[in-house]
Amino acid sequence: MRIIPYLTFNGRCKEAFALYKDVLGGELFSMSFAEAPEDVGMPKDPDLIMHACLTVGHFSLMASDCPPGQPYNKPQGVSVSLNIDSVEEAERLFKGLSAGGQVQMPLAKTFWAERFGMFEDRFGIAWMINCEGRQ
Repeated sequence: MRIIPYLTFNGRCKEAFALYKDVLGGELFSMSFAEAPEDVGMPKDPDLIMHACLTVGHFSLMASDCPPGQPYNKPQGVSVSLNIDSVEEAERLFKGLSAGGQVQMPLAKTFWAERFGMFEDRFGIAWMINCEGRQ
């Protein structure tokens, strides 16, 4: 079994996953609402993402835009947490993913980790970066 976070965006899934791929690497698959088969009755908006999946190693992150006509609720009470082996990689990821967002806890040494930090990215997704310092 694998647990895969599934995020919902308010029209910015394509932009968010372009950033995530740029920073995290991996392989990105996405399909817009316009690419859905005619018989499923989806709105035909080419700018909204019906499904996206970014796979980095053994980790996947999935998402979609909120379908037109449905209310969007900003995610609350959950964070995407990345556990990183090197301080340098933790710093690179924190800088890249938090750019334009809101830092809640700057990346710094803590009593439990070589580096830990929390932020909400510019798309409203909460992240935690944790580096235990394994090399």
